[in-house]
Amino acid sequence: MKFIHTSDWHIGRQFHNVSLLEDQRHVLDQLLAYIENEAVDAVIIAGDIYDRSVPPATAVELLDEVLNKICSDLGVPVVLIPGNHDSAERLRFGSRQLRKGGLHVIGEMQQITEPVVISAADCSVNFFGIPYNDPESVRNHFSVDVSSHDQAHAYLLEKITAAKSAEVPNVIISHCFIDGAEESDSERPLSIGGADRVSYKPFAVFDYVALGHLHSPQYKGEEHIRYCGSLLKYSFSEQNQKKGVTLVEMDTSGLKSTTHLPLTPLRDMRIIEGELKAIIEQGKVDPHSDDYLLIRLTDRHAILDPMSKLREVYPNVLHLEKPGMLETGEQQMSREKLKRGELEMFRDFFEQISGQELSEEQDKAIQETLQAMHKKQGDVA
Repeated sequence: MKFIHTSDWHIGRQFHNVSLLEDQRHVLDQLLAYIENEAVDAVIIAGDIYDRSVPPATAVELLDEVLNKICSDLGVPVVLIPGNHDSAERLRFGSRQLRKGGLHVIGEMQQITEPVVISAADCSVNFFGIPYNDPESVRNHFSVDVSSHDQAHAYLLEKITAAKSAEVPNVIISHCFIDGAEESDSERPLSIGGADRVSYKPFAVFDYVALGHLHSPQYKGEEHIRYCGSLLKYSFSEQNQKKGVTLVEMDTSGLKSTTHLPLTPLRDMRIIEGELKAIIEQGKVDPHSDDYLLIRLTDRHAILDPMSKLREVYPNVLHLEKPGMLETGEQQMSREKLKRGELEMFRDFFEQISGQELSEEQDKAIQETLQAMHKKQGDVA
């Protein structure tokens, strides 16, 4: 049996007020191609299908389109759980009817010990799912004394372990934060102060663990306990991550192999650092000038409206940093240093506006004006 493990689609997400829906559609089309070309028997989505609990209509339409192509057109069953960004109640609407069409939404606590059984050739696999939860929801639902994410998660896994079969391979799907795993800036904390971390050890008894929440592809604890990562880069901290989905192959004895299937974004997310002039020249010949960019300018002098200049060659500059303009050394600058800074800034401003340097007379007049201003404020010239 072969199935694809994916998670953290975050459909409907915006990044710096830019909609990523077109970018998401682009990589979801690649996912559909993998499903068909690899002839997989199932697709597992480990939470955070939407980016927020009340998604925009365009996000709902895209998800409906993709799931229809997987389940109806390709005839491949889908098993999914809600993540911390999703609304479990909305996501599981109509789930009893959808199950007949091959879409299995595990969105309620009472479903955790009821596996979705998928068979292919001579191999059947039990898929157990844990909808995203917190200690309070577990405590209220099961009337059990748990006070941390780790305790709540361990309790649920204990119940599922007791229900799993010894006759066929067992897969567990969960949306959680394994202690010690690599995180990114784009993940919403599940709790404050590290209380959201859970141990990998209760997972070890399963044949494969399909995790969601962390956006970097990785395994933790043991190689079969895996995060497939998000479909796209959702923060500049992820610029070096290799996004994709995980192809999992199993037989009657358990896990055979895992393979990372890469996804190529419509627009990459990159950080470019350097002086403004050099970056602009680079942008004129950059074949990927439409990428989403964070620019770090290293220029030490003031620059008039650098964002508009950069966007002439890099239209999707989303964030601009100017660390070269930050003062180092003593925290308190002397008044004289401040005055020199003001004069130099005006010289740069004048040159950018007029295209020429200040004349001697103009420069002298500006110096006298600045001195007069500081005298008026109580400085001694």
